[in-house]
Amino acid sequence: MPGSMSNELQKAIANAEVLHDRATLERTIAGMATRIRDDYRDRVPPAADGADPRPVFLTVMHGGLPFAAQLALELGALGVDLEFDYLHASRYRGATSGGELAWKHRPATALQGRRVLLADDILDEGHTMAAITAWCREQGAIDVRIAVLAVKMHDRCVAGMCADYAGVEVPDRYVFGYGMDYHEQGRNLPSILALKD
Repeated sequence: MPGSMSNELQKAIANAEVLHDRATLERTIAGMATRIRDDYRDRVPPAADGADPRPVFLTVMHGGLPFAAQLALELGALGVDLEFDYLHASRYRGATSGGELAWKHRPATALQGRRVLLADDILDEGHTMAAITAWCREQGAIDVRIAVLAVKMHDRCVAGMCADYAGVEVPDRYVFGYGMDYHEQGRNLPSILALKD
């Protein structure tokens, strides 16, 4: 039937457990938005003189889209205005483990003198995020913050790489849903699931 889940995705869901349901994730994102609002009000340096004072809100596609949308709405409800753009850089491209970093789209917004808030689905080993953060700084961003929905718990992360704002922890297993994919499927599942084996 058109529009239905593939057999492959159905089998993955049957072999998975829900780690964090939609209600939990939405509460977590709301709390994260409050922390971000407070930091941008009290601790994050202002934009350079003459630069747009709004943070540049960069969504890391495709996985970051559901989380970024929810986070942006929560920030808007708290009175934080954002300038939107996106980037697309990936090491996964449908695979279950990372490979070489591939840039598919860099932001069109000039970052010189700006504050940048990166929004992504998960911080795993951190190679992709380290490259993205370095690129933003090379473009002249004066402050780069990282917000991720999930952090995978293991000891393989790039030295010094961590999220400024992290939602939930997930185990060192294959996770999908709420932006994260199972072989490019299931990104719009409203919870985070983990394969049992």
